[in-house]
Amino acid sequence: MSTDADLVQNWWQTSIIDMAPGKIAFRGHPIEDLIGNISFAQMIWLMTRGDMPTPDQAALLECALVAGVDHGPQAPSIAAARMAATCGVGLNNVMATGVNMLGDVHGGAGEQCAELYLDIAARMDAGELLEPATRAGLEAWRETHGKIVSGFGHRFHKPVDPRAPRLMEIVRNAAEAGTVTGRFAKIGEAIQNEIGHQRGQPIAMNIDGATAVIFCELGFPAPLSRGLFCLSRSVGVLAHGWEQMQQGGRNKGPMPPQFLPTYRSSENE
Repeated sequence: MSTDADLVQNWWQTSIIDMAPGKIAFRGHPIEDLIGNISFAQMIWLMTRGDMPTPDQAALLECALVAGVDHGPQAPSIAAARMAATCGVGLNNVMATGVNMLGDVHGGAGEQCAELYLDIAARMDAGELLEPATRAGLEAWRETHGKIVSGFGHRFHKPVDPRAPRLMEIVRNAAEAGTVTGRFAKIGEAIQNEIGHQRGQPIAMNIDGATAVIFCELGFPAPLSRGLFCLSRSVGVLAHGWEQMQQGGRNKGPMPPQFLPTYRSSENE
């Protein structure tokens, strides 16, 4: 029979950390053995996956994290963080405001794109070739989500998002070295080619499409694509929030005060 003490001790159960007075161990690794011996990317992998990546796997993960750090104040997450900084909240609140803007439309495309990649991979596992699996996967995607395919196209970068080709080059090199299979790189490029063929002009693979390739190649579940992007973008949120605090400004909204939103009367007025 469980005692009250057992119930309290077992209320939270975790395989992530073993902590007691004078002891801290992550996934079975004493913290003193990790400090100075592994990178932050390796630590992220260890904490989310439970095992230790190879240096090459960690280096590939780090490339994805570096690429997604920032996209300027026109990105909703950065704009929100900078506005929050002018409202007198603390830096932690500024960061929370920015990260909380990362939803399905802004910040969630990597997860959605990874789901598409994994769907096409499953079709190939069932015997379909790459091109028909890609067409079928895109058709199924659009039936559920509409014509816009997450991970492809960009409102600023046309026809090339400068981050994607570099990331894809690194993935191909990693595949040649045996770090990853390169399977999801081929799927991502097949989607890009098929969309371009259907629309009659090239389309950019954007940062979400490229990082989703990396996360899938490394075996991360699709939902972690969003979480990892949040980790990456939080660096840009922190930098912009801190810069805005140094610049000053008070209650600085999304538009200069001489510009007001267009008023449109409702039909009921």
